[in-house]
Amino acid sequence: MDLSSEQLSKLQALLAELRKGNEFYRSRMEAAGVDESIDSLDEFSEKMPFTTKMDLVWDREESPPYGTNLTYPVGRYSRLCQSSGTTRGPLPWLDTEESWSAMLDCWDRVYEAAEIGPDQAIFFAFSFGPFLGFWTAFESATRRGNLSIPGGGLSSLARLQAMATHRARVLCCTPTYALRLGELLEERQGDDEILAKVAIEKIVVAGEPGGSIPEVRERLAELWNGARVFDHHGMTEVGPVTYEHAEKPLSLCVIEEAYLAEVIDRETHREVADGEKGELVLTTLTRTACPLLRYRTGDLVEKSSFDGKLCLEGGILGRVDDMVVIRGVNIYPTAVEKVIRGFSEVAEFQVKQTTRQSMAELEVTIEPYEKSTHDSLAERVGRALQDAFTLRIPVHVVDSGALPRFEFKSKRWVKESDS
Repeated sequence: MDLSSEQLSKLQALLAELRKGNEFYRSRMEAAGVDESIDSLDEFSEKMPFTTKMDLVWDREESPPYGTNLTYPVGRYSRLCQSSGTTRGPLPWLDTEESWSAMLDCWDRVYEAAEIGPDQAIFFAFSFGPFLGFWTAFESATRRGNLSIPGGGLSSLARLQAMATHRARVLCCTPTYALRLGELLEERQGDDEILAKVAIEKIVVAGEPGGSIPEVRERLAELWNGARVFDHHGMTEVGPVTYEHAEKPLSLCVIEEAYLAEVIDRETHREVADGEKGELVLTTLTRTACPLLRYRTGDLVEKSSFDGKLCLEGGILGRVDDMVVIRGVNIYPTAVEKVIRGFSEVAEFQVKQTTRQSMAELEVTIEPYEKSTHDSLAERVGRALQDAFTLRIPVHVVDSGALPRFEFKSKRWVKESDS
């Protein structure tokens, strides 16, 4: 069975389940004239309306706490996770054992693509809160037979020591935290005999776009003695979505047996061509207990292909709602990070967005490594930003250690309203 036929078969089975028991989608499907008798994926995309984040927020507000997007009775669900809550607070998500197992299957694809065998120990530098990605990554690894080492509740130094003690060869965390751990390792390795035994060979990152930014990857490889970086992305709402193929770096391949993916033009809502940018839209094919049909993820991506697979060139380029207009120029946070990370002297940075008299402005604060010479660093970073965006953006330098460090998703972009 080819991929399209497999996707259609799974979609038809999903729609049949939803029509029987999912109040949220049953009415939407009836209004759109969509059921399991659809003949093609194109028919589904043409008839079925999008699902948005606000649709989910409103549903939970009207039917708290879990909303009506449940295919089965609540008593059948055994897992609860929640989104990070950037829009109207955290959203809870329930899963049955079957839907949870389907997401572990997706993480298996991530590990396989990174060529991580079951004999390799994996260290998870997460706090293990309610976010889905932590738990699915960990449980998939244990199911595969990997020695899975949880790092919750430990300091950064204790995590490095645990990697050495338990001979971890793989690290899973955000790109930001991998940078932080690598900096600490570089700083303390000569003073700690245990840290000299840290031998991470591969780093699987997620949670931020940095994993597909060349400058970030180069810095990670430098800090971790040549370790190979593999990017991945997912969302609590849908699960693990993509993986980086060993032969296709700086690009993410969609796990198409689990997701029907579209990349749409935000104005026309039509599928874009290869090489064009658009918003990623996903339909879950195997997470049937709390599914999403044509979900507008808000992720900006560039459509491409590799070996017959749908890929996202450069990974997640940013959030479509994160774009800011500065004096008529469209700027995405990831584009700013790409420029700043091109300077190896920069340990950390922060961007402040202010609005004065209804006009948005940016200024950048950079923190150099203590050992670096940075007399001209602000000037050079400012010039690079001006070359990239044709804008003069003020750049300030602060002392080493002055800017905050992050374990989970970074918060480098600070917005301030009119004073």
